[in-house]
Amino acid sequence: MRRLSLIALVLGVALCLVGLAVTAPTDSTAASPSAPSGEGARIFRVGWNYSPESLNPFVGTATEAYAVYHLNYDRLVEYDAGTLDAAPGLAKSWSHSPDGKTWTFELRDDVKWQDGTPFTARDVVFTFKYVIDNEMGAYYSYTRGITDVVAEGDHTVVFTTEKPKATMLQMWVPILPEHIWSKISPEDAERKFTNDPPVIGTGPFQVVEWKHDEWLRMRANPDYWGDKPKIDEILFVIYKNPDTMASELEAGTLQYAPVTQAAFKRRENAPGLTAAYSVEDAFDDIGFNCYDLGPSRGHPAVRDPAFRHALAWAVDREKIAELAYGGAAEAASSILASRYWPESNDYHWEPSADQAFSYDPEKAGQLLDEAGYRDTDGDGIREYKGEPIKLRLWASTERPELPLAGKLVAGYLKDVGLKIVYQAMDPGSMVDSVYATKNDELNPDFDMFVWGWAGDYDPGFILSVLTTDQINNWGDVGWSNTEYDRLYEAQDSELDPAARRVLVHQMQQIVAEECPYIPLVYRHGREAYDTSRWTGWVKMPTGAGSVDSHWTFLNVEPVTETASSGSGAVGITVAAIAAAAAAIAGLVVWRVRVRRRAEEHA
Repeated sequence: MRRLSLIALVLGVALCLVGLAVTAPTDSTAASPSAPSGEGARIFRVGWNYSPESLNPFVGTATEAYAVYHLNYDRLVEYDAGTLDAAPGLAKSWSHSPDGKTWTFELRDDVKWQDGTPFTARDVVFTFKYVIDNEMGAYYSYTRGITDVVAEGDHTVVFTTEKPKATMLQMWVPILPEHIWSKISPEDAERKFTNDPPVIGTGPFQVVEWKHDEWLRMRANPDYWGDKPKIDEILFVIYKNPDTMASELEAGTLQYAPVTQAAFKRRENAPGLTAAYSVEDAFDDIGFNCYDLGPSRGHPAVRDPAFRHALAWAVDREKIAELAYGGAAEAASSILASRYWPESNDYHWEPSADQAFSYDPEKAGQLLDEAGYRDTDGDGIREYKGEPIKLRLWASTERPELPLAGKLVAGYLKDVGLKIVYQAMDPGSMVDSVYATKNDELNPDFDMFVWGWAGDYDPGFILSVLTTDQINNWGDVGWSNTEYDRLYEAQDSELDPAARRVLVHQMQQIVAEECPYIPLVYRHGREAYDTSRWTGWVKMPTGAGSVDSHWTFLNVEPVTETASSGSGAVGITVAAIAAAAAAIAGLVVWRVRVRRRAEEHA
């Protein structure tokens, strides 16, 4: 962090003169964004721990990136916040043929892109063909099985699938403007295209300014086709120090922030704030380098299902939930979280008593012995082909709980006779190693990691991560299982919810048997938000869900105008400070610099 002492002095005097009790993010390295839309603008301020990696929806992977994409771009179908059922988006209605292979979507006729260009069916056709033909990123997992997309006039799109497709209403694909993206080659779209502001979508908000790792400003779309946002702007500010972020929430500089467990406890009863846990379709796990379809730089032992299965008994999930997550998590038994899905359509599979992993290091040791991983020379380290088993264990730093969980996991694995080299690692470096290539061929360079995934409102995405098709794309452990792939295809084409649930449960059982992931915890969100000066908070799903939702951004508004434009208004406050500083010290030109995942998957 670099600061100029003269500026700090001038600002200090200025603060005294103007009488402002506001702190610009003190862990930032640069200044605030430019002035807001106008006098009295209703600005909703959100604290983030991390910045989106990119404004290009084919590049970003962080939760923060997807939050921005969802606000700037629309999808064909949205979701009801309470039930998670499909709800109209750019498509106002839809239907399918009796055999489930032809889907017709009727589009709204009153939608414009944020540059004023009319939205038509051509944009939808372009987007899906762009993704399908080029197998573009994570979105391709939603489009598999679609054989054709055609426009019938300006406001009707017809999809043809090779077989019935259960997830046609759960395709998390942002609809892109053809007049912009048709000029971008797929190669550039996945690498070089930055999608600089202003980002053109049809969504309720538009990215108008972005300073990577510092802040991001989104402005309400005045021509939005749906219910208009009740705020003028969203200002996302990235904090390196989560304690600073929590303090500024309490001071009124922010209206919403994810918080650490310690900060959560301190603010549970803070006046005007609501601190709450929220359920998520998310799990954190030990992931193994299972890749055996090509060259791998992972230890051979981790490719053995018997080895991985034994280690599932070596870790104390309950203790990890308590110590690393402060109780803001529960021990996990599968890759689809419990307590997230509606009771009427519960995709979570719970193992039977004799299948469920518990903390039993003796059993772990016995299973390792039986699988041939013994300590033959008595030095305390088990061996593979006569050599001590030395494994690299990495934990992502994208959330503070993960390195803590990683340290605990390292200790448990050492206790059963493995030599563990543990390292906390930033998400970018993890991605580089997990998805490493050599001579343009996948060549993953890791042994194990502690990381996690977050899903969406249908289990299809998380399930797809472990399919063979996702190796060299979205999948991070390189695991391949023929029966799992078969079941995935079967559930993907099963339109009967009850029958689909059975297939989804069977897939989770296979994962529990082979352990490409050892699920550790279902993490709970911890959030704090200003309920004294702001209203319109919407939980998703209703009840125990998070208010950090698309629906909150559409509905939140200040109780009074001073709530959004007075104390804590970053843009206005900075302008006032700068003016006062100029009156005291003459012209002072200053800029301050304000800073981001992984995916999860959460």
